[in-house]
Amino acid sequence: MPHGPAQDLDAAERWFVDHGLPYFVDDHRAAVARGLRRGRLLAVTGVALVLGTLAGVVIGAWLSPAAGVGGGLTVAGALLACYAVATLRAWLIVTWAVRRTFRSLGLMFPLVTRALPLLLLFMTFLFINTEVWQVGASLDGGVLWVAVLLFAALAVGFLMVRLPEELDSVDDEVEGQQLIDACVGTPLEAEARSIAGRVDRVGAVHAEVSGLQKANLVLVLLVAQAVQVLLLALAVFAFFILFGVVAMEPAVLATWLQGPVHPIHGAVGDVLGTRLSLELLRVSTFLAAFSGLYFTVYAVTDELYRRQFFSAVIQELERAVSARVAYRSMRDDTAGEA
Repeated sequence: MPHGPAQDLDAAERWFVDHGLPYFVDDHRAAVARGLRRGRLLAVTGVALVLGTLAGVVIGAWLSPAAGVGGGLTVAGALLACYAVATLRAWLIVTWAVRRTFRSLGLMFPLVTRALPLLLLFMTFLFINTEVWQVGASLDGGVLWVAVLLFAALAVGFLMVRLPEELDSVDDEVEGQQLIDACVGTPLEAEARSIAGRVDRVGAVHAEVSGLQKANLVLVLLVAQAVQVLLLALAVFAFFILFGVVAMEPAVLATWLQGPVHPIHGAVGDVLGTRLSLELLRVSTFLAAFSGLYFTVYAVTDELYRRQFFSAVIQELERAVSARVAYRSMRDDTAGEA
């Protein structure tokens, strides 16, 4: 079946969506812009705050004030996240970032071999420290969850400040051959060759991305980095659980904590006996969350990791920005024919 301009345009737009860049597509970007209108955002935020406050009051009265704070923040954050997923097309970005992360797990190995030994050495020293156990084990569910959210917020804030610096060169001038190379194997290849046949260089004005499209590039980097941080934090959590079960005697923990140790009952708890305890879970969670923050800072500041991970992602984003030039031209041609 022959393809017309409209079919080629649809295929090009699907290509952007499949690569985690829905805001590069005009229809998606317009829908997101409507979802970001001030009135709608204020309404959604207001509903989230009201429901979060109600949930916090109920949970706080049922469990503890700290649990109420954590529960209220979780409910409000979950509602805002649902709105982002449904209205802001966040699931498209997250899906691409998760797929890419698992395809490029090999890129994490050099960083893990550099960062993880020092991290585990430092964290293991804390793990066998009496004061850390006294602090970590005393954190009930609400306080611990608030601490985890605080570490996550600090990590995201740090990434939001540093990641835009990685995008400084993605929307520079695009040469004709660069445009062709970027669009090879995509529905935009023919259009790119047509543009390159007319001009040698696409100016920065036409190649520049801004607004929601710039935000899309930052979100791609943010989610891709967050997925890697989450994987490493989970690995550190598993390590501390295993190390604690093997090396930490309940009698020693009881002496450190000056109180009883509470074993976890259930299928796993029954197999591990009294060595898997609530206190071990709390301390492991606290240190794993802190490790995630440490890993975030290290990953963005380590030059080797930036060359290996960010260079690969930035190349994909530069390719997408170049392909956007061909998409805009194709979109204009289709609109002109209509």
